[in-house]
Amino acid sequence: MKIRKIEASSNEMLEFLEFNYSSLKDYEASVIEIGRQVKARGDQAIFDFCRKFDGAAVNEKNFQVTEDEIAEAYEKVSGEYVDALTRAVQNIAFYHYKQKKNSWMEPDERGNILGQIYRPLERVGIYVPGGTAAYPSSVLMNAIPAQVAGVKEIAMVSPPGNDGKLNPYTLVAAAEIGLTEIYKMGGAQAIFALAWGTETVRRVDLISGPGNIYVTIAKKMVYGDVNIDMLAGPSEILIIADSKADPAYLAADMMSQAEHDVLARSILVTDAPALIDLVEKEIERQIAGLSRKDIIAQSLENNGAFILAADMDEACEVANRVAPEHLELMVENPFAFLSKIRNAGAIFLGEYTPEPVGDYFAGPNHILPTGGTARFYSPVSVDTFMKTSSVVYYSPEGIEQDAEDIMKLALVEGLTAHANSIKVRYDKKR
Repeated sequence: MKIRKIEASSNEMLEFLEFNYSSLKDYEASVIEIGRQVKARGDQAIFDFCRKFDGAAVNEKNFQVTEDEIAEAYEKVSGEYVDALTRAVQNIAFYHYKQKKNSWMEPDERGNILGQIYRPLERVGIYVPGGTAAYPSSVLMNAIPAQVAGVKEIAMVSPPGNDGKLNPYTLVAAAEIGLTEIYKMGGAQAIFALAWGTETVRRVDLISGPGNIYVTIAKKMVYGDVNIDMLAGPSEILIIADSKADPAYLAADMMSQAEHDVLARSILVTDAPALIDLVEKEIERQIAGLSRKDIIAQSLENNGAFILAADMDEACEVANRVAPEHLELMVENPFAFLSKIRNAGAIFLGEYTPEPVGDYFAGPNHILPTGGTARFYSPVSVDTFMKTSSVVYYSPEGIEQDAEDIMKLALVEGLTAHANSIKVRYDKKR
Protein backbone atom coordinates (compact mmCIF):
# COMPACT_ATOMS: atom_id res chain seq x y z
CA MET A 1 0.00 0.00 0.00
CA LYS A 2 1.41 3.36 -1.05
CA ILE A 3 -0.14 6.56 0.30
CA ARG A 4 0.64 9.72 -1.67
CA LYS A 5 2.89 12.31 -0.06
CA ILE A 6 2.36 15.92 -1.10
CA GLU A 7 3.93 19.26 -0.27
CA ALA A 8 1.26 21.81 0.62
CA SER A 9 2.59 24.40 -1.83
CA SER A 10 2.98 22.03 -4.82
CA ASN A 11 0.99 21.68 -8.04
CA GLU A 12 0.21 18.13 -6.94
CA MET A 13 -1.62 19.62 -3.98
CA LEU A 14 -3.83 21.65 -6.32
CA GLU A 15 -4.61 18.54 -8.37
CA PHE A 16 -5.49 16.63 -5.23
CA LEU A 17 -7.86 19.37 -4.09
CA GLU A 18 -9.61 19.36 -7.47
CA PHE A 19 -10.07 15.59 -7.40
CA ASN A 20 -13.68 14.61 -8.07
CA TYR A 21 -15.06 11.35 -6.80
CA SER A 22 -17.34 10.59 -9.74
CA SER A 23 -19.71 12.21 -12.14
CA LEU A 24 -23.33 12.16 -11.05
CA LYS A 25 -24.30 12.17 -14.72
CA ASP A 26 -23.05 8.60 -15.05
CA TYR A 27 -25.91 7.46 -12.82
CA GLU A 28 -28.67 9.94 -13.63
CA ALA A 29 -30.38 7.93 -16.36
CA SER A 30 -30.89 4.97 -14.01
CA VAL A 31 -32.25 7.19 -11.26
CA ILE A 32 -34.61 9.00 -13.64
CA GLU A 33 -36.08 5.65 -14.69
CA ILE A 34 -36.54 4.60 -11.06
CA GLY A 35 -38.37 7.85 -10.40
CA ARG A 36 -40.58 7.36 -13.44
CA GLN A 37 -41.54 3.89 -12.25
CA VAL A 38 -42.34 5.04 -8.70
CA LYS A 39 -44.49 7.91 -9.99
CA ALA A 40 -46.36 5.62 -12.40
CA ARG A 41 -46.74 2.45 -10.31
CA GLY A 42 -46.38 3.53 -6.69
CA ASP A 43 -46.14 0.71 -4.17
CA GLN A 44 -45.72 -2.00 -6.78
CA ALA A 45 -42.64 -0.28 -8.18
CA ILE A 46 -41.17 -0.19 -4.67
CA PHE A 47 -41.82 -3.91 -4.23
CA ASP A 48 -40.25 -4.72 -7.59
CA PHE A 49 -37.15 -2.66 -6.80
CA CYS A 50 -36.80 -4.31 -3.38
CA ARG A 51 -36.78 -7.68 -5.11
CA LYS A 52 -34.32 -6.49 -7.77
CA PHE A 53 -31.84 -4.58 -5.61
CA ASP A 54 -32.21 -6.12 -2.14
CA GLY A 55 -33.32 -9.65 -3.00
CA ALA A 56 -36.21 -9.17 -0.60
CA ALA A 57 -39.82 -10.25 -1.05
CA VAL A 58 -41.59 -7.11 0.16
CA ASN A 59 -45.30 -6.70 -0.51
CA GLU A 60 -48.33 -4.83 0.80
CA LYS A 61 -48.56 -7.18 3.80
CA ASN A 62 -45.01 -6.74 5.12
CA PHE A 63 -44.06 -3.33 3.67
CA GLN A 64 -44.44 -1.53 6.99
CA VAL A 65 -42.63 -2.83 10.07
CA THR A 66 -44.98 -4.39 12.65
CA GLU A 67 -44.87 -4.42 16.44
CA ASP A 68 -44.09 -8.16 16.28
CA GLU A 69 -41.00 -7.46 14.17
CA ILE A 70 -39.82 -4.87 16.68
CA ALA A 71 -40.34 -7.33 19.53
CA GLU A 72 -38.36 -9.92 17.57
CA ALA A 73 -35.57 -7.40 17.07
CA TYR A 74 -35.29 -6.82 20.83
CA GLU A 75 -34.74 -10.56 21.30
CA LYS A 76 -31.70 -10.39 18.99
CA VAL A 77 -29.81 -7.57 20.71
CA SER A 78 -28.12 -7.48 24.09
CA GLY A 79 -29.12 -5.45 27.10
CA GLU A 80 -25.67 -3.85 27.03
CA TYR A 81 -26.41 -2.53 23.54
CA VAL A 82 -29.71 -1.02 24.69
CA ASP A 83 -27.97 0.58 27.67
CA ALA A 84 -25.28 2.14 25.45
CA LEU A 85 -27.99 3.30 23.06
CA THR A 86 -29.90 4.93 25.92
CA ARG A 87 -26.86 6.91 27.02
CA ALA A 88 -26.19 8.01 23.44
CA VAL A 89 -29.81 9.16 23.07
CA GLN A 90 -29.48 11.26 26.22
CA ASN A 91 -26.29 12.95 24.98
CA ILE A 92 -27.66 13.63 21.49
CA ALA A 93 -30.95 14.99 22.82
CA PHE A 94 -29.16 17.25 25.33
CA TYR A 95 -26.93 18.73 22.62
CA HIS A 96 -29.80 19.35 20.23
CA TYR A 97 -32.07 20.90 22.86
CA LYS A 98 -29.36 23.56 23.21
CA GLN A 99 -29.97 24.50 19.56
CA LYS A 100 -33.66 25.38 19.92
CA LYS A 101 -34.58 28.94 19.01
CA ASN A 102 -37.45 30.93 20.43
CA SER A 103 -39.97 32.94 18.50
CA TRP A 104 -39.81 36.64 19.22
CA MET A 105 -41.77 39.87 18.77
CA GLU A 106 -40.54 43.37 19.53
CA PRO A 107 -42.45 46.67 19.42
CA ASP A 108 -40.89 50.02 18.59
CA GLU A 109 -41.73 53.48 19.93
CA ARG A 110 -44.42 54.00 17.25
CA GLY A 111 -46.32 50.84 18.10
CA ASN A 112 -45.06 48.81 15.14
CA ILE A 113 -44.25 45.20 15.92
CA LEU A 114 -41.70 43.01 14.16
CA GLY A 115 -41.04 39.38 14.93
CA GLN A 116 -40.23 35.88 13.81
CA ILE A 117 -42.10 32.65 14.49
CA TYR A 118 -40.28 29.31 14.51
CA ARG A 119 -42.40 26.30 13.65
CA PRO A 120 -41.49 22.64 13.13
CA LEU A 121 -42.18 20.93 9.84
CA GLU A 122 -45.30 18.76 9.93
CA ARG A 123 -43.92 15.55 8.44
CA VAL A 124 -40.37 14.42 7.55
CA GLY A 125 -38.77 11.32 6.12
CA ILE A 126 -35.49 9.94 7.42
CA TYR A 127 -33.30 7.65 5.35
CA VAL A 128 -31.21 5.07 7.21
CA PRO A 129 -28.74 2.99 5.19
CA GLY A 130 -29.17 -0.73 5.73
CA GLY A 131 -29.25 -4.03 3.88
CA THR A 132 -26.24 -6.01 5.07
CA ALA A 133 -25.05 -3.30 7.50
CA ALA A 134 -26.40 -1.78 10.70
CA TYR A 135 -26.51 1.98 11.19
CA PRO A 136 -28.50 2.61 14.38
CA SER A 137 -26.54 5.81 14.95
CA SER A 138 -28.07 7.23 11.77
CA VAL A 139 -31.53 6.64 13.23
CA LEU A 140 -30.64 8.75 16.25
CA MET A 141 -28.89 11.52 14.33
CA ASN A 142 -31.80 11.93 11.93
CA ALA A 143 -34.76 11.52 14.25
CA ILE A 144 -33.70 13.14 17.53
CA PRO A 145 -33.21 16.68 16.16
CA ALA A 146 -36.54 16.34 14.35
CA GLN A 147 -38.21 15.31 17.59
CA VAL A 148 -36.56 18.15 19.50
CA ALA A 149 -37.81 20.54 16.82
CA GLY A 150 -41.35 19.27 17.43
CA VAL A 151 -41.99 17.40 14.18
CA LYS A 152 -45.24 15.46 14.63
CA GLU A 153 -44.73 12.75 12.01
CA ILE A 154 -41.48 10.97 11.19
CA ALA A 155 -41.46 8.26 8.54
CA MET A 156 -38.32 6.14 8.57
CA VAL A 157 -37.15 4.11 5.58
CA SER A 158 -34.32 1.59 5.37
CA PRO A 159 -33.45 -1.15 2.86
CA PRO A 160 -34.26 -4.67 4.03
CA GLY A 161 -31.95 -7.65 4.00
CA ASN A 162 -32.71 -10.52 1.65
CA ASP A 163 -34.82 -12.06 4.41
CA GLY A 164 -37.26 -9.15 4.05
CA LYS A 165 -36.44 -7.76 7.49
CA LEU A 166 -34.64 -4.69 8.78
CA ASN A 167 -31.50 -4.95 10.85
CA PRO A 168 -32.47 -5.61 14.50
CA TYR A 169 -30.03 -3.03 15.87
CA THR A 170 -31.54 -0.39 13.60
CA LEU A 171 -35.09 -1.38 14.56
CA VAL A 172 -34.35 -1.28 18.28
CA ALA A 173 -32.80 2.18 17.91
CA ALA A 174 -35.97 3.36 16.19
CA ALA A 175 -38.18 1.81 18.85
CA GLU A 176 -36.15 3.31 21.71
CA ILE A 177 -36.91 6.83 20.49
CA GLY A 178 -40.54 6.10 19.68
CA LEU A 179 -40.55 5.78 15.88
CA THR A 180 -43.49 3.68 14.68
CA GLU A 181 -43.87 4.47 10.96
CA ILE A 182 -41.08 2.43 9.40
CA TYR A 183 -40.95 1.15 5.83
CA LYS A 184 -38.77 -1.52 4.22
CA MET A 185 -37.32 0.30 1.25
CA GLY A 186 -34.07 1.91 0.30
CA GLY A 187 -32.20 3.41 -2.62
CA ALA A 188 -33.48 6.06 -4.97
CA GLN A 189 -36.94 4.49 -4.97
CA ALA A 190 -37.35 5.25 -1.25
CA ILE A 191 -36.47 8.90 -1.83
CA PHE A 192 -39.04 9.23 -4.61
CA ALA A 193 -41.69 7.50 -2.49
CA LEU A 194 -41.12 9.92 0.39
CA ALA A 195 -41.09 12.94 -1.89
CA TRP A 196 -44.10 12.12 -4.06
CA GLY A 197 -46.07 9.58 -2.03
CA THR A 198 -47.50 6.19 -2.98
CA GLU A 199 -50.70 4.35 -2.10
CA THR A 200 -49.20 3.53 1.31
CA VAL A 201 -46.56 6.20 1.95
CA ARG A 202 -47.72 9.78 2.42
CA ARG A 203 -45.42 12.45 1.08
CA VAL A 204 -43.17 14.34 3.46
CA ASP A 205 -41.94 17.93 3.72
CA LEU A 206 -38.23 17.13 4.09
CA ILE A 207 -35.93 14.14 3.58
CA SER A 208 -32.88 13.73 5.78
CA GLY A 209 -30.15 11.14 5.88
CA PRO A 210 -27.12 9.96 3.89
CA GLY A 211 -27.09 7.16 1.33
CA ASN A 212 -25.26 5.90 -1.72
CA ILE A 213 -24.83 7.83 -4.96
CA TYR A 214 -28.28 6.77 -6.21
CA VAL A 215 -29.86 8.18 -3.05
CA THR A 216 -27.88 11.40 -3.42
CA ILE A 217 -28.98 11.88 -7.04
CA ALA A 218 -32.61 11.17 -6.15
CA LYS A 219 -32.47 13.75 -3.34
CA LYS A 220 -31.08 16.26 -5.79
CA MET A 221 -33.91 15.51 -8.22
CA VAL A 222 -36.74 15.89 -5.69
CA TYR A 223 -35.35 19.07 -4.12
CA GLY A 224 -38.01 21.67 -4.72
CA ASP A 225 -40.84 19.17 -4.38
CA VAL A 226 -39.56 18.67 -0.84
CA ASN A 227 -36.67 20.07 1.13
CA ILE A 228 -33.54 17.99 1.81
CA ASP A 229 -30.83 18.14 4.45
CA MET A 230 -27.84 18.13 2.06
CA LEU A 231 -26.20 16.16 -0.75
CA ALA A 232 -23.85 13.74 0.98
CA GLY A 233 -20.78 12.21 -0.61
CA PRO A 234 -18.12 9.76 0.58
CA SER A 235 -16.88 10.21 4.13
CA GLU A 236 -13.68 12.16 4.82
CA ILE A 237 -11.33 13.16 7.59
CA LEU A 238 -8.49 15.67 7.75
CA ILE A 239 -6.11 15.61 10.70
CA ILE A 240 -3.81 18.49 11.59
CA ALA A 241 -0.95 17.14 13.71
CA ASP A 242 2.16 18.63 15.23
CA SER A 243 5.41 16.84 16.03
CA LYS A 244 4.14 15.77 19.45
CA ALA A 245 1.09 13.89 18.14
CA ASP A 246 0.98 10.14 18.76
CA PRO A 247 1.53 8.25 15.47
CA ALA A 248 -0.59 5.33 16.69
CA TYR A 249 -3.57 7.62 17.25
CA LEU A 250 -3.15 9.29 13.86
CA ALA A 251 -2.94 5.98 12.00
CA ALA A 252 -6.00 4.63 13.79
CA ASP A 253 -8.04 7.74 13.02
CA MET A 254 -7.10 7.78 9.34
CA MET A 255 -8.18 4.17 9.02
CA SER A 256 -11.42 4.75 10.93
CA GLN A 257 -12.61 6.86 8.00
CA ALA A 258 -10.98 4.77 5.29
CA GLU A 259 -13.00 1.72 6.30
CA HIS A 260 -16.27 3.44 5.32
CA ASP A 261 -15.74 3.17 1.59
CA VAL A 262 -13.03 2.84 -1.06
CA LEU A 263 -13.91 6.43 -2.02
CA ALA A 264 -13.43 7.80 1.51
CA ARG A 265 -10.66 10.37 1.98
CA SER A 266 -8.20 10.31 4.88
CA ILE A 267 -5.71 13.18 5.00
CA LEU A 268 -2.94 13.97 7.47
CA VAL A 269 -1.46 17.49 7.39
CA THR A 270 1.66 18.19 9.44
CA ASP A 271 4.82 20.28 9.48
CA ALA A 272 6.82 17.34 10.90
CA PRO A 273 8.30 15.12 8.12
CA ALA A 274 9.40 12.43 10.56
CA LEU A 275 5.83 12.05 11.79
CA ILE A 276 4.63 10.99 8.35
CA ASP A 277 7.03 8.03 8.28
CA LEU A 278 5.98 6.96 11.78
CA VAL A 279 2.27 7.11 10.91
CA GLU A 280 2.86 5.10 7.74
CA LYS A 281 4.56 2.37 9.78
CA GLU A 282 1.71 2.41 12.31
CA ILE A 283 -0.87 1.94 9.54
CA GLU A 284 1.00 -1.11 8.28
CA ARG A 285 1.13 -2.48 11.83
CA GLN A 286 -2.50 -1.85 12.79
CA ILE A 287 -4.26 -2.69 9.54
CA ALA A 288 -3.53 -6.40 9.80
CA GLY A 289 -5.98 -6.81 12.67
CA LEU A 290 -8.89 -4.92 11.11
CA SER A 291 -11.87 -6.67 9.51
CA ARG A 292 -12.17 -4.22 6.60
CA LYS A 293 -8.46 -4.04 5.84
CA ASP A 294 -8.94 -4.51 2.08
CA ILE A 295 -11.31 -1.52 1.88
CA ILE A 296 -9.00 0.53 4.09
CA ALA A 297 -5.96 -0.24 1.96
CA GLN A 298 -7.72 0.64 -1.29
CA SER A 299 -9.18 3.82 0.19
CA LEU A 300 -5.83 5.04 1.54
CA GLU A 301 -3.96 4.21 -1.64
CA ASN A 302 -6.48 5.86 -3.96
CA ASN A 303 -7.73 8.78 -1.87
CA GLY A 304 -5.50 9.14 1.17
CA ALA A 305 -2.69 11.67 1.51
CA PHE A 306 0.11 12.85 3.75
CA ILE A 307 0.51 16.60 3.22
CA LEU A 308 3.66 18.33 4.43
CA ALA A 309 3.11 21.97 5.41
CA ALA A 310 5.77 24.61 5.99
CA ASP A 311 4.26 25.42 9.39
CA MET A 312 1.03 24.99 11.33
CA ASP A 313 -0.51 28.14 9.87
CA GLU A 314 -0.16 26.64 6.40
CA ALA A 315 -1.60 23.39 7.73
CA CYS A 316 -4.71 25.27 8.85
CA GLU A 317 -5.01 26.93 5.45
CA VAL A 318 -4.88 23.52 3.79
CA ALA A 319 -7.72 22.42 6.04
CA ASN A 320 -9.77 25.47 5.11
CA ARG A 321 -9.26 24.78 1.41
CA VAL A 322 -10.27 21.13 1.78
CA ALA A 323 -13.25 22.06 4.03
CA PRO A 324 -13.44 18.52 5.40
CA GLU A 325 -16.40 16.70 6.88
CA HIS A 326 -14.37 15.78 9.97
CA LEU A 327 -11.39 17.78 11.19
CA GLU A 328 -9.18 16.62 14.05
CA LEU A 329 -6.78 19.04 15.73
CA MET A 330 -4.17 16.65 17.11
CA VAL A 331 -1.90 19.37 18.43
CA GLU A 332 -0.49 20.33 21.80
CA ASN A 333 -2.94 23.19 22.38
CA PRO A 334 -5.92 22.58 20.09
CA PHE A 335 -8.01 25.48 21.42
CA ALA A 336 -5.32 27.90 20.24
CA PHE A 337 -5.89 26.70 16.66
CA LEU A 338 -9.69 26.73 16.73
CA SER A 339 -9.96 30.35 15.58
CA LYS A 340 -7.86 29.53 12.49
CA ILE A 341 -10.40 27.00 11.21
CA ARG A 342 -13.13 28.47 8.99
CA ASN A 343 -14.41 25.48 7.05
CA ALA A 344 -15.22 22.13 8.65
CA GLY A 345 -18.31 20.06 9.32
CA ALA A 346 -17.22 18.96 12.80
CA ILE A 347 -14.04 19.81 14.71
CA PHE A 348 -12.49 17.37 17.20
CA LEU A 349 -10.00 18.81 19.68
CA GLY A 350 -7.10 16.93 21.21
CA GLU A 351 -5.71 13.42 21.28
CA TYR A 352 -8.57 11.96 23.32
CA THR A 353 -11.29 13.15 20.95
CA PRO A 354 -11.18 10.86 17.91
CA GLU A 355 -13.91 11.25 15.32
CA PRO A 356 -15.90 8.13 16.44
CA VAL A 357 -16.91 9.89 19.67
CA GLY A 358 -18.87 12.25 17.45
CA ASP A 359 -20.19 9.49 15.21
CA TYR A 360 -21.89 7.70 18.06
CA PHE A 361 -22.01 9.29 21.44
CA ALA A 362 -20.85 12.81 22.33
CA GLY A 363 -24.01 14.60 21.16
CA PRO A 364 -23.31 16.68 18.03
CA ASN A 365 -24.82 15.42 14.81
CA HIS A 366 -22.78 13.13 12.57
CA ILE A 367 -24.68 13.98 9.38
CA LEU A 368 -22.16 16.48 8.05
CA PRO A 369 -21.30 18.29 4.82
CA THR A 370 -18.83 16.41 2.61
CA GLY A 371 -16.80 17.03 -0.52
CA GLY A 372 -15.79 20.58 0.40
CA THR A 373 -19.37 21.71 0.98
CA ALA A 374 -18.52 22.68 4.58
CA ARG A 375 -17.68 26.01 2.94
CA PHE A 376 -21.43 26.69 2.84
CA TYR A 377 -23.34 23.78 4.40
CA SER A 378 -23.84 23.04 8.09
CA PRO A 379 -24.43 19.79 9.99
CA VAL A 380 -27.96 18.49 10.39
CA SER A 381 -29.49 20.25 13.38
CA VAL A 382 -32.80 21.24 14.93
CA ASP A 383 -32.91 24.09 12.39
CA THR A 384 -32.99 21.50 9.58
CA PHE A 385 -36.47 20.49 10.71
CA MET A 386 -37.88 23.96 11.31
CA LYS A 387 -39.17 26.84 9.24
CA THR A 388 -39.67 30.49 10.09
CA SER A 389 -42.36 33.05 9.39
CA SER A 390 -41.78 36.78 9.56
CA VAL A 391 -44.31 38.83 11.55
CA VAL A 392 -45.04 42.49 10.72
CA TYR A 393 -47.60 44.81 12.36
CA TYR A 394 -47.74 48.51 11.47
CA SER A 395 -49.60 51.00 13.62
CA PRO A 396 -51.54 53.97 12.12
CA GLU A 397 -48.69 56.24 13.19
CA GLY A 398 -46.09 53.90 11.69
CA ILE A 399 -47.68 53.68 8.26
CA GLU A 400 -48.14 57.46 8.13
CA GLN A 401 -44.48 58.12 8.93
CA ASP A 402 -43.06 55.56 6.49
CA ALA A 403 -45.54 55.87 3.63
CA GLU A 404 -43.56 58.27 1.46
CA ASP A 405 -40.35 56.21 1.68
CA ILE A 406 -42.20 53.01 0.79
CA MET A 407 -43.95 54.66 -2.17
CA LYS A 408 -40.68 56.06 -3.50
CA LEU A 409 -39.06 52.63 -3.48
CA ALA A 410 -42.07 51.01 -5.15
CA LEU A 411 -42.19 53.65 -7.91
CA VAL A 412 -38.48 53.24 -8.65
CA GLU A 413 -39.28 49.61 -9.46
CA GLY A 414 -42.23 50.66 -11.60
CA LEU A 415 -44.76 48.96 -9.34
CA THR A 416 -47.49 51.56 -9.17
CA ALA A 417 -50.03 49.21 -7.60
CA HIS A 418 -47.64 48.61 -4.74
CA ALA A 419 -47.32 52.34 -4.24
CA ASN A 420 -51.08 52.75 -4.51
CA SER A 421 -51.77 50.27 -1.70
CA ILE A 422 -49.75 52.57 0.55
CA LYS A 423 -51.18 55.80 -0.92
CA VAL A 424 -54.84 54.95 -0.28
CA ARG A 425 -54.04 54.49 3.40
CA TYR A 426 -51.79 57.56 3.57
CA ASP A 427 -54.41 59.76 1.94
CA LYS A 428 -57.06 58.65 4.41
CA LYS A 429 -54.79 59.47 7.31
CA ARG A 430 -54.27 63.00 5.96
